[in-house]
Amino acid sequence: MPHSIDEAFTALPLRALADAALARARSLGASHADFRLERVRSASWRLRDARPAGSSDSTDLGYAVRVVHEGAWGFAAGVDLTLDAAAKVASQAVAMARLSARVIKAAGPDAAPATPHGRWGYVELADEPVHADRTWVSSYETDPFDVPGEEKAGLLAEFSGRLLAADGVDHVDASLLTVRENKFYADTAGTVTTQQRVRLHPVLTAVSVDGAGGEFDSMRTLAPPVGRGWEYLTGTGWDWDAELAELPELLAEKMRAPSVEAGRYDLVVDPSNLWLTIHESVGHATELDRALGYEAAYAGTSFATFDQLGALRYGSELMNVTGDRTAEHGLATVGYDDEGVEAQSWDLVRDGTLVGYQLDRRIARLTGFERSNGCAFADSPAHVPVQRMANVSLLPDPGGLSTEDLIGGVERGIYVVGDRSWSIDMQRYNFQFTGQRFFRIENGRLAGQVRDVAYQASTTDFWGSLAAVGGPQTYVLGGAFNCGKAQPGQVAAVSHGCPSALFKGVTILNTTQEAGR
Repeated sequence: MPHSIDEAFTALPLRALADAALARARSLGASHADFRLERVRSASWRLRDARPAGSSDSTDLGYAVRVVHEGAWGFAAGVDLTLDAAAKVASQAVAMARLSARVIKAAGPDAAPATPHGRWGYVELADEPVHADRTWVSSYETDPFDVPGEEKAGLLAEFSGRLLAADGVDHVDASLLTVRENKFYADTAGTVTTQQRVRLHPVLTAVSVDGAGGEFDSMRTLAPPVGRGWEYLTGTGWDWDAELAELPELLAEKMRAPSVEAGRYDLVVDPSNLWLTIHESVGHATELDRALGYEAAYAGTSFATFDQLGALRYGSELMNVTGDRTAEHGLATVGYDDEGVEAQSWDLVRDGTLVGYQLDRRIARLTGFERSNGCAFADSPAHVPVQRMANVSLLPDPGGLSTEDLIGGVERGIYVVGDRSWSIDMQRYNFQFTGQRFFRIENGRLAGQVRDVAYQASTTDFWGSLAAVGGPQTYVLGGAFNCGKAQPGQVAAVSHGCPSALFKGVTILNTTQEAGR
């Protein structure tokens, strides 16, 4: 049954505060103004060896006013839920825009050169249809905040106990992070939206220690963070019983595994690992604000520059990647973004060629796109919306092979499962990734685990080596809660779906040798 917006949120004076702020912004000459009131509740539980190690439960409540005045942004935020305070915050936003406009004008026309669609230094927004009185709630069955904390901690303890009872497991860390995000948005064009999103991230890590040899290693559950509710921990969307049952033996095998021989291998990459490679080498690289240089001071730029749109050969013709704000249970899934833009799905890479970017309204207008594709997001009411990543996903082959059949076609290779560490340059071009577990492939069969593995490539070489894409039966929506961007820094949750995939002739490093040990 679909959920309704939490009544405690809708009981707040949302419309009245918005009306007061927007009316003040109009009276002061703003050409655009938007009002955003948010309530974000986050709670976490941590256990060490099935015993409580910490918990938290906090709520962030406040609102923000953003304006365009004299071609410049202005922004201010507040927490006082009175009409006078909301109007004052709007006045502060306009005052900031006026100051910014003076700086832009003082820099002269050469500092803000004209483009066919506007000036770089001035703010104009792409048109967006008005969405009046819209509500949207993410897809979940049980709000995790309706489940007692004792029940959550108890289930984590029970899961931990199963792992601790197995031979070779010496320690277990368990954690659960839950978030419920309520957001009200209104702007001077007439768009008004009210939304509610729920998400959670459970993790269990088993640790094995060889007391005699001094070696130790760990293995983490593969269950991804999701836009679901408590049902995810009780069997909907993930088979926890099966994963917890197999983890101890996989960890024991990893402890006994030989170190990998460096060289070139064919790789079958599981979705539990490939999602992160997509995030770093495709997701960030196709954020158009980054490709234009707006993130250069902090997060870097992108090799996928705007002049290469429609021409850059990103990968093999099997590579089809979408940006998607509509995927069910996606962490970046919304009904409307923080600029009132309705959620969409669109192509980023089609048949191996770069054909699209992730956009907000300002970048869309500046670069000549007809409209934004809904990628504006702020992680709190105190922060200004910035262009953030959609659910960026590699599409499966409708008639593609199973993971087992992909492995069956490899003579000498490695099967990569689970994410771990990663490194990529500031242009999102040269990278290396490790994983949770690696299996040798010999003559089409798995031949035991190996250790100390990292795969290394440039983005276009790696995706150019894509030789087969698994079918829909292999597709999994992975992701993370902690994608960072912007100054001051903001954190966003994002999902990346992908099937298993085969890559030919990828460089494998031995991480122990690379470290000089």
